Amino acid sequence: MRKIYAVSLLAICEVAALALWFSASAVVPSMSAAYPMTDWQISLFTSAVQAGFVVGTLISAAFGLADRLDPRRFFMAATLIAAAANAAIVLLEPGSVPVFGARFVTGLCMAGVYPIGMKMVSSWAKGDLGMLVAILVGALTLGSASPHLFNAFGGVDWQFTILSTSAAAALAALTINLMPVGPGQTTTRQFRLAQVTEAFRNRALVFANLGYLGHMWELYAMWAWIGIFLHASFSLDSAGFDVDLLTRLMTFLVMGIGGFVGCVGGGWLSDRFGRTWLTIWAMTISGLCALTVGLLFGASPYLIGLFCLLWGVTVVADSAQFSASVAELAAPELVGTMLTAQTCAGFVLTLVTIHLMPVFVDLAGWRYAFMPLALGPLFGVWAMARLRRLPDARKLANGKR
Repeated sequence: MRKIYAVSLLAICEVAALALWFSASAVVPSMSAAYPMTDWQISLFTSAVQAGFVVGTLISAAFGLADRLDPRRFFMAATLIAAAANAAIVLLEPGSVPVFGARFVTGLCMAGVYPIGMKMVSSWAKGDLGMLVAILVGALTLGSASPHLFNAFGGVDWQFTILSTSAAAALAALTINLMPVGPGQTTTRQFRLAQVTEAFRNRALVFANLGYLGHMWELYAMWAWIGIFLHASFSLDSAGFDVDLLTRLMTFLVMGIGGFVGCVGGGWLSDRFGRTWLTIWAMTISGLCALTVGLLFGASPYLIGLFCLLWGVTVVADSAQFSASVAELAAPELVGTMLTAQTCAGFVLTLVTIHLMPVFVDLAGWRYAFMPLALGPLFGVWAMARLRRLPDARKLANGKR
């Protein structure tokens, strides 16, 4: 019961804290109606957070903060600062430099939330690491998508979404202190910068991280632009529904519900059939979705909604398993730092793909814009197939690879 209580409380806090990630991105359609913005500015609402996260994870990894500090205190401080930065957006001019500065600070602080949450949940693992990390990443998807739900019921008042997510995050920052850490919790007192290089010296870790990079090439570009894609498609055929409301609800279903189902289902399958098996299949299906979803542009919203829901499930079904793989392959006292280094590398890549999407749209239109994202899953499948053949792969999923 203590384990269930701890993991459930952590998942709830992660949902609330990680809602800050996409809070401003979710209100861009409402915000841009009153304050016209360029595609570059729209991309910055997401990429500024990614950039902040990269800097935050670099700092955390360089000083080994994830393995040296009390994870609950680290989570609390980071989330409170992020909530304040997010709330400050309502006082600033949309599209201005200070707004993107606030988004950068939000991302900076997420380095004390996302990888720290995975380290905390791994302390409770006992033959079920894949599922436990999947629950946390499922919380990430719900948290990332929840602003779209807030926005749907908040009407055009985008300030409602911003302030609601900030308030929820602040509450989560205080609540996390009630969570007990598990018996697997480890702390490193004498951290050396050279320890970070384990991520590059251990071949199994290298392939796990390369697989994660292939996954991340696709994931955040899809998340950042799927709502805009759906709005453009529903504008051609909405089946009589309000276009804005349909877009917000469907974006939440694709990112939130689809993502959560994908994470939990992927965790269950991974613990039973293996990490490499699950990631290879998930990336194969999501890559095929990236190749074909644009061909449905302008089709019936029922058809395109169901297809995007499938993509939403498979695009994130493997996400937690790359982190679980790193936790199983790394030295126990370095799990927090290795997870931080992994997420840092992945989110550097997202800065590229998020800003490439409007270029793809301008060059080829929505019918073909998502196709280049399939290159990531293709590369990821190769990397995980290589990992599967290494002797260290037996450390994964209790020997199931």
